[in-house]
Amino acid sequence: MRQLFRFLHLEGFRPDNPSEVIEGPRRARGLPKVLSISEVERLLSEARRQMDTTKQSSGARLRATRLVCLLELLYATGMRVSELVELPRSAAQGHASMLRIVGKGANERLVPLNETARAAMHDYLALLSEGGQRESKWLFPSFGKKGHVTRQHFARDLKSIAATAGLRASRVSPHVLRHAFASHLLHNGADLRVVQTLLGHADISTTQIYTHILDERLKNVVRDLHPLADEK
Repeated sequence: MRQLFRFLHLEGFRPDNPSEVIEGPRRARGLPKVLSISEVERLLSEARRQMDTTKQSSGARLRATRLVCLLELLYATGMRVSELVELPRSAAQGHASMLRIVGKGANERLVPLNETARAAMHDYLALLSEGGQRESKWLFPSFGKKGHVTRQHFARDLKSIAATAGLRASRVSPHVLRHAFASHLLHNGADLRVVQTLLGHADISTTQIYTHILDERLKNVVRDLHPLADEK
């Protein structure tokens, strides 16, 4: 109808275009994919198991330990995958309880780092030094063009771990773990503004999508568990 009235107005068949005030239909924004807490635990447990059982070359052990470090940091901070793989070596210096992240638009934020993530980073750096790796400004150096592990490389390793852990690889990605970080915090009572700051969102409306996930979960709980849910 909008195209029709626009045509009529442009061709002079009508003096006005009444459809200008009509808004077009908007596609509903889909909810982000999220893993449950138990699924994330399975993922981390499988990564640690592979790290502990890897007794091949020092290179294989280093890669397994690096993957554990990447996963622990990602789930502990909720940072974007680009922020993760581009962390500088200086981010791991000392025993600071906060991690400085440089996000979009070169905006900086501080995110708390839990003990498990710090320990994973310490173990990884110890192996990195033992392996005689050339000094690099990156925390996760690589011989590739970028000089650090790429997002695609990490995503492939993550899907491989997911499949071994019994999860559908299509449901798991670095960004899904970022979603899990945010939704799990909100599920446990975190303030929306705090989550916004931790994620580095400029607009809180971007963060509010996670509240819809909780709403859907609550609806499903009532639908599936309420004693009167099946009554007509």
